[in-house]
Amino acid sequence: MTTEEYLSTIDALVVQPFPEVTYVDASGGGGPEHHVRELWVSRDFWDDDDGRASVEAEAELRACLDDLAARLTTRWGNAFLVDLGPYLSASCEGEPVPEPLDYLSQQVVSMQVWPLPDSGRWLALALGQADKEMPFILFAAVGQGSALDLNTSGRS
Repeated sequence: MTTEEYLSTIDALVVQPFPEVTYVDASGGGGPEHHVRELWVSRDFWDDDDGRASVEAEAELRACLDDLAARLTTRWGNAFLVDLGPYLSASCEGEPVPEPLDYLSQQVVSMQVWPLPDSGRWLALALGQADKEMPFILFAAVGQGSALDLNTSGRS
């Protein structure tokens, strides 16, 4: 996909109504108060003995992420960074963690978040990899509620 196609997917995602029940499909999932889309999934790296393919794939996806982030910053101003490590720790300790933070924290270290004006929603972009042999995934996520809560909570 091109940057324009990713932006089109993001534009549709930010206005899409949230479903009443949790679902998973080929491109992501969602539920009450959230959507997650896998914008780009690299190949896996089970046979990448020298690590070169992994490094190249990460660089390509990171460049795409940087391009999208620059475009979204032009629209909505600077994003802020949310560290997902505390959410993962809380989940592992059995504490409730809201979606999509619970799901994303299992694959992503941090995410860039833009509050969406006049909507009560936020948009996040993140690049993650569940394990070194697994694919890299470029995620877009939309959540309900104040993005400021993500930035100032005890877990960010």
